[in-house]
Amino acid sequence: MMRSIAGRGTPESPVLIGRDGHAGRIVLNRPRSINALTHEMVGVIQSTLDDWIDDPDVQTVVLTGRGERGLCAGGDIVSIYRDGLAHGTDAAAFWADEYRLDATIADYPKPFVAIMDGIVLGGGVGLSAHAGIRVVTERSMVGMPETGIGFFPDVGGTYLLSRTPGELGTHLALTAGSVRAGDAIGVGLADWYVPSDRLPALITSLATSKPADALAEVAEPAPASQLLADRAWIDAAYEGDDVGKIHARLATSDLAVARDAAAVLASKSPTSVKVTLRALRAAVDLPALRDALDLEYRLALRFHGSHDFLEGVRAQVIDKDRNPRWSPSSIDDVTEEAVAGYFARE
Repeated sequence: MMRSIAGRGTPESPVLIGRDGHAGRIVLNRPRSINALTHEMVGVIQSTLDDWIDDPDVQTVVLTGRGERGLCAGGDIVSIYRDGLAHGTDAAAFWADEYRLDATIADYPKPFVAIMDGIVLGGGVGLSAHAGIRVVTERSMVGMPETGIGFFPDVGGTYLLSRTPGELGTHLALTAGSVRAGDAIGVGLADWYVPSDRLPALITSLATSKPADALAEVAEPAPASQLLADRAWIDAAYEGDDVGKIHARLATSDLAVARDAAAVLASKSPTSVKVTLRALRAAVDLPALRDALDLEYRLALRFHGSHDFLEGVRAQVIDKDRNPRWSPSSIDDVTEEAVAGYFARE
């Protein structure tokens, strides 16, 4: 998928920046970590996009990732974890710049094409799902897994997932679900389906053609969305503002798939699940992505250094025992006062 591009940076640079015809190319270049996003990478991408706004030679921006595994597996969670243990401020600075970059991508005045091939999680969703033109393939796996690490869907995730058809976004957010191409398009996280073997042709064409023309040559109808087909039971189960009632509806459903969702939800951080639901309901009424990002920044600072975030990352990423010990350990034990504290402005 990688074409030779004229640009700057060494082959070891975490982001490769260059030009391919009239396309500005941004290539995430940490394939061993599935291009996990660092603060340095955020800065490089932000400054590049700022430079290209007034560059007449750049008519289209194309975002891709090196390697066969995915565009981006999220933020550099190990660094954020270590900063949380040390009660540091590096994560706060990273989130501020990352969220600013997500807003820049959403408002970018030139066509921005994000190739969401392979794994696209967390911070990778922030880089791509706010783009004007979002391409998925048969290898795409797009998701916000944050409630599984004691966090919440940030990088504009609350904004995106609160605007899906019905309660599909609520289902994905609370269960930390990932979706493939058909569902990604169905819920509004992507726009175009292109088989992965046609990506080289697409990228070649983007160097000389308008994105709509380039996509028309290679795109295919997306696979059917199972989530859209399941919307009736999902909407009924996830309505309202009470996580306990949502879980009870799922757990007592006649449908095995709903009962499976109940088990998954119960395995996530109870605090994260409750805060996430409240954040989704708040995001529905926010007028713009930037307003949601402001809210998410406050939430991220509250989660940073919290027991469940540190424990979730330890269990899933550091020790990999997959056995987080949440505190509180059950949904019923997370008080409304505790949830409200995450949203306090002071």
